[in-house]
Amino acid sequence: VAGPQYPPGIRWPENTRRIEHLPPESHREFYCSQRFTLNLTRRHMQLAGYSPSVRLFEAAACAVPVISDCCSGLEQFFVPGEEILLASSSAEVLKILQEFPEESRLAMGKCARKRVLESHSAARRAEELEKYLTVA
Repeated sequence: VAGPQYPPGIRWPENTRRIEHLPPESHREFYCSQRFTLNLTRRHMQLAGYSPSVRLFEAAACAVPVISDCCSGLEQFFVPGEEILLASSSAEVLKILQEFPEESRLAMGKCARKRVLESHSAARRAEELEKYLTVA
């Protein structure tokens, strides 16, 4: 579990490794060591909408399927059920972790990676910006 915004006092299970800060150069290794990446959208980002976390794109670029909570606009970036899995409860996350077929997991990771490389790269964003500036 990585990230600084977990409440103090959580009693993490023995089989859990807690990382307060993970430097960017370690992100790829971190994601590639996972079967799934769990994304929990920060409250202020949920309220803003259409503000996906960079971890969605980083994990997907590593072909690691993401399980995310639902937030406005997410479907604009990834196709639910094909490129990302959505869960609204701990029970749903556990069900995915325990029952999602390995072949489907690998296929979803590949689809998510393809989407990131085709639609969400720095080059693609620069092209979009140039297009918007031309229209303006």
